[in-house]
Amino acid sequence: MEDELEPRTQIQGRILLLTICAAGIGGTFQFGYNLSIINAPTSHIQEFTNETWQARTGEPLPDHLVLLMWSLIVSLYPLGGLFGALLAGPLAITLGRKKSLLVNNIFVVSAAILFGFSRKAGSFEMIMLGRLLVGVNAGVSMNIQPMYLGESAPKELRGAVAMSSGIFTALGIVMGQVVGLRELLGGPQAWPLLLASCLVPGALQLASLPLLPESPRYLLIDCGDTEACLAALRRLRGSGDLAGELEELEEERAACQGCRARRPWELFQHRALRRQVTSLVVLGSAMELCGNDSVYAYASSVFRKAGVPEAKIQYAIIGTGSCELLTAVVSVAGVDEGWGVQAGLTSTSPPPRPRQSSFPWTLYLAMACIFAFILSFGIGPAGVTGILATELFDQMARPAACMVCGALMWIMLFLVGLGFPFIMEALSHFLYVPFLGVCVCGAIYTGLFLPETKGKTFQEISEELHRLNFPRRAQGPTWRSLEVIQSTEL
Repeated sequence: MEDELEPRTQIQGRILLLTICAAGIGGTFQFGYNLSIINAPTSHIQEFTNETWQARTGEPLPDHLVLLMWSLIVSLYPLGGLFGALLAGPLAITLGRKKSLLVNNIFVVSAAILFGFSRKAGSFEMIMLGRLLVGVNAGVSMNIQPMYLGESAPKELRGAVAMSSGIFTALGIVMGQVVGLRELLGGPQAWPLLLASCLVPGALQLASLPLLPESPRYLLIDCGDTEACLAALRRLRGSGDLAGELEELEEERAACQGCRARRPWELFQHRALRRQVTSLVVLGSAMELCGNDSVYAYASSVFRKAGVPEAKIQYAIIGTGSCELLTAVVSVAGVDEGWGVQAGLTSTSPPPRPRQSSFPWTLYLAMACIFAFILSFGIGPAGVTGILATELFDQMARPAACMVCGALMWIMLFLVGLGFPFIMEALSHFLYVPFLGVCVCGAIYTGLFLPETKGKTFQEISEELHRLNFPRRAQGPTWRSLEVIQSTEL
């Protein structure tokens, strides 16, 4: 009997793994990929923009306007992400988690067409519109993918599955940097193909995700379809004893009975959600304001400022993505340690223009500090902060929470991305000082106010948060557990 169950368990494990890969390749992988591929053709796109403008008007663009146009091209990506984040909640409720991810690929296909023909059409506006569309795609998928995987994974694997979002982001960043090498698609003639290559991960998701199950939690709680929920659970868990998990789902369904899905602005009006919303706002904003993601978009400028030889910059850039991928794969540290370590390393991570003639070793010190900063980001904030909306909110509030978290993240990324080149010009040696303050605040808040969620069901997390939001009330649900960590008590 045991011999029969072992292969069946392996098959179900493969289905969960395929679900993670299919959701990730067109989800956070796309986010990381499109974040990093824009860095390689920086000079080529700036030249193309200047040449196009000169062909139209007969005069070249001044240098400061070229820089402004380039920062707009980079920043339209997070602006599109903001629109996508606002779209994600209604899509997740109306179409479901899996169908939303599939429909979302419309934006990628449209953007790839615009990128591919922009050079022939002589239109840098097509690049701008394409960046906006891939941003919408990333905004939708980055909110729905953690929701889909968090609701599909068993309780004991939910943390590991949630961390897969960070792994796919880092993998996308590295792949974008590798494909952007001059020897591949980073040359002066091939950059339209480089930007249009985002079509490949989208096509892989369209081919694989339809074969995999929808979120069981969505099917039961949102749709009320018990049979479809059981079928999805059997595909994901096998034909073993599903009574315990089904009972947990039924309890959450009963708790949500008669309730409608919350709207984003309603989250700020309920005292019962105060701790959750505050954690979401503080840590979601800090994840982008720490400046890590902007490094990928402006990596060549950062390393050029640090004095890295031009021929070696593209290989140093791959090192940044490899650092985050390494920590995303092997990291088991908590989010609070991650913010603390990043705060410490940010204080030593300025990308200065060192005086190589007197101190040649400062070049390597600057590079090592940048790599250390990215490694610390991958230890905690990268993987854990992004799934707070899934962990801290119940089924009725989760889509709205993902919208709020996504909107905040993309707004902050837009502001940092737009201002990063000008901050770099103004602060030079002290570029990372503002980001240091953000990391310190994130570390303090996490250590003092964020409750532990490891190993708890969604219902148990809700009960613990209810106790924290209403500390003086004797009545109401109470979470009883042997493990109460110090930060929860504080």
